[in-house]
Amino acid sequence: MPITPELKAILACPKCKGPLAEHKDPEGFACEACKLLYKVEDEIPNFLIDEAVPLK
Repeated sequence: MPITPELKAILACPKCKGPLAEHKDPEGFACEACKLLYKVEDEIPNFLIDEAVPLK
């Protein structure tokens, strides 16, 4: 996924504003506090809260 380290450093969960961790399978960004995964589809991160999926 072509997201620069500078951008990754400032990404935050849209729901709780907490830190996000890069997730490999499925590809996306995970918020451990909210237990949500924001998927990356076609190399585009989707940070819409309503479209996030629960972490397993």
